[in-house]
Amino acid sequence: MLKLKKFIFNTFQENTYLLWDETTNDAVIIDPGVLTEAEENQLAEVIRSEKLNIKYLLNTHCHLDHIFGNAFVKENYRCEFIAPEKDTPLLKELTEHAEMFGIKAKPSPEPDKYLREDLVLLLGDIKIKSVFTPGHTPGEFCFYFESENICISGDVLFKEGIGRTDLWGGNYQTLITSIKEKLFTLPDDVIVYPGHGEKTTIGYEKLHNPFLT
Repeated sequence: MLKLKKFIFNTFQENTYLLWDETTNDAVIIDPGVLTEAEENQLAEVIRSEKLNIKYLLNTHCHLDHIFGNAFVKENYRCEFIAPEKDTPLLKELTEHAEMFGIKAKPSPEPDKYLREDLVLLLGDIKIKSVFTPGHTPGEFCFYFESENICISGDVLFKEGIGRTDLWGGNYQTLITSIKEKLFTLPDDVIVYPGHGEKTTIGYEKLHNPFLT
């Protein structure tokens, strides 16, 4: 059984996800947006109280609000850090991008490896599939927990919305294609947990998303 905890962090109201297998307590942190000491403590307290073993740190993509906490997680937990290779320029420029918003951020460490579609990660017996969905950024991935009917969609798909494509490396048609060919082929009852805002389902977005209907 997979458990999921959502945190809303930093000035961009970014959704950070902590997921773990109840049997083994193996866990993954996806898109750590922790920026302040208070936010770091909030995340750490849940990890402590649930006695979790942080196995992976994953970035769906590398916009600053999704990677503020990379350094904190990597420094404090013995986990494997995996990120999109095509988003490496964003990862390396975190501190510069943060300064543009008047934010002081810790530089992100380099990934231990890069995401690939043939990469399958495990939390106990629960598989995490990496789904390549570029368009919001050149390298973005979503993470599909097939046995649990869950998809972590980063900034690809939102409830009645899609990711911006006017930022570095964005492409509107590429994003639409990613959603229709990669996400809309998932079962309609898959629950989508996006990088901002509330959860939705694949079926709901097929019917109600104005960018995709």
